[in-house]
Amino acid sequence: MPASPDVSLDHIPKATLTRLTKLGIHSRFDLVLHLPLRYEDETQLQRIAGLAPGVTVQVEGEIIHNEVTYRPRRSLVCQLQDESGILHLRFLNFYPSQQKQLAVGKKIRALGEARMGYYGMEMVHPKCRSAGEGTPLKQALTPVYPTTAGLPQATLTKQIQSALNELDLPDTLPPALLNRLKLPGFADSVKLLHNPPPGINEESLAERAHPAWLRIKFDELLAQQLSMRVHYRKRRSRNAPRLPARQTYPQQLLQVLPFALTKAQNKVLREISRDLEQPHPMQRLLQGDVGSGKTIVAALAALQAIENGYQAALMSPTEILAEQHYLKLSNWLAPLGITPAWLSGSMKKKDKQAAAENIAQGETQFAIGTHALFQQQIEFQKLGLVIVDEQHKFGVQQRLALRGKGDEPHQLMMSATPIPRTLAMSYYADLDVSVIDELPPGRTPVITKLVSDARREEVFERVRQACLEGRQAYWVCPLIDESELMDVELQTAIETHQALTAAFPELNVGLVHGKLPTSEKAAMMAAFKAGEVQLLVATTVIEVGVDVSNASMMVIEHAERMGLAQLHQLRGRVGRGAAQSLCILLFQQPLSELARARLKVIFESTDGFEIAQQDLHLRGPGELLGARQSGVPMLRFADVSMDAELLNSARSVADEMLRDFPEAAQAHLQRWMANRDDYLHV
Repeated sequence: MPASPDVSLDHIPKATLTRLTKLGIHSRFDLVLHLPLRYEDETQLQRIAGLAPGVTVQVEGEIIHNEVTYRPRRSLVCQLQDESGILHLRFLNFYPSQQKQLAVGKKIRALGEARMGYYGMEMVHPKCRSAGEGTPLKQALTPVYPTTAGLPQATLTKQIQSALNELDLPDTLPPALLNRLKLPGFADSVKLLHNPPPGINEESLAERAHPAWLRIKFDELLAQQLSMRVHYRKRRSRNAPRLPARQTYPQQLLQVLPFALTKAQNKVLREISRDLEQPHPMQRLLQGDVGSGKTIVAALAALQAIENGYQAALMSPTEILAEQHYLKLSNWLAPLGITPAWLSGSMKKKDKQAAAENIAQGETQFAIGTHALFQQQIEFQKLGLVIVDEQHKFGVQQRLALRGKGDEPHQLMMSATPIPRTLAMSYYADLDVSVIDELPPGRTPVITKLVSDARREEVFERVRQACLEGRQAYWVCPLIDESELMDVELQTAIETHQALTAAFPELNVGLVHGKLPTSEKAAMMAAFKAGEVQLLVATTVIEVGVDVSNASMMVIEHAERMGLAQLHQLRGRVGRGAAQSLCILLFQQPLSELARARLKVIFESTDGFEIAQQDLHLRGPGELLGARQSGVPMLRFADVSMDAELLNSARSVADEMLRDFPEAAQAHLQRWMANRDDYLHV
């Protein structure tokens, strides 16, 4: 059941072709899938006397007045009269040709939103066309397409209709599946969306709930799922080193740890261990809320590689986080006689060269660092496992570069930013997913308070008391200095540090931000961890990985400007000890609706997965996916938060088609991805 061959765009004028390319249109089939943003109703006329403000309608009449006015600015103002009344038409930008079209005595039709103006009911910049005696009304809703400068709707519509007429659009879904899913045919669906018939339910079109829309969204989700299942199968056909669980090093580490693993940690560790024993590369995503204990799981996985004679590498997005991992893991692994190596971009050339040589010669069993680990000059002798922390902060190509450092190492990707189930099903379907869904015992939930900036002095006093009682606190600011965002008056880290130092002479107030040299950042974090600094003013560089158990209070400036995931990550820096912890979110009025919604979510919930689900509803999938977008294009039509039922169907149908209808599966993939990069580069 092959899809019909595409037809090139060679016959289209070069200027039009260039503009179509800007819209992502490279083929005739791309034109077919360039679906309307909305529709205009030119199938009926309204009487001017019956117009209601805020309603888009079409009226017909004769121009009885036409003048160019200059108050308050240059405008073309016309009066359109029908048998019931007069409507003002106003144009702020106009051309001589429009003045001619709207000359006194001309009969026209005007389509636009009616509203009350200075002289009564008016339309601003309506769509106008000449209307002679007996000019027929349109028989279908008029589609309005996404377009770009220099590409009129008329030109775009003409090209789309031409493609619809010329292309054969056979169904890629086998009849049995189509009947079972109760979806309309593909050709019928796209033709209906481009040319809706009279009497169609306009609301279902606008909300993309019409069966024709459901078919398009299902096909898109199916293509995505098919693509990722194909990649999943390809990965399992590639070779990777078998790393059996010998349990020597892991057991030694577990015996010296001052804590026991949770049931959830043991469960995911078994899943990872089984993967490492397989002859094909693991690609597993390890999810766990802030403080759930992902690092020890990663360490035990690394030991399984090391005890089989292979190297392990752990890559983190920031030097602060990478160094935290290095210090923690060095401490854990020292009793085992294993000394991890540290590698970052800010190291002196001589030190970096020495570290690179040890890695290349195999003397380093466990390398920890930033993106410097995947630079071309770094070669591993025998890389068996790659661990990518906070994987959403890395681009796909960065992870691929590290994967290429050995024959085909196993990969473990970790994320403390929980991914909603529907998002994971859609964009991470190529990965195996493990979830640590419980926190270690003894962790006290963090109390969150929303406080207006007008009560800043009260917050100062609360922080002072906490520090004088022997606890430590963070004060988080979004900017380093005013030059970063001149037009927004935000409290800066530097100013806040100066203010807090002056306000608290009895406390040692530290400062850390992204522009400090690495050595200074490390020294400040070490002083804070040692208790020498009671109050640490910081930018969001402390968002991930920083672990100071005595820090039981955090103040976040301008919380209304931060995203939910970031707020949740920052809040997770406290509550790591037995003491009751507090996070104060300072906000400034007035609050936007989105900011108010975000603060409500973070105030009411400490569950990272629930927060991530709410974030998906508020922002959509784009920002939650982070740098993964560079390898996975966003869905154009389906919405994973709204179309979960379709996504579930697409997942099951994808497996069924690959098993029972491989030719149809290939035809479907060819239809949706013939002229673009694949949905996945892994």
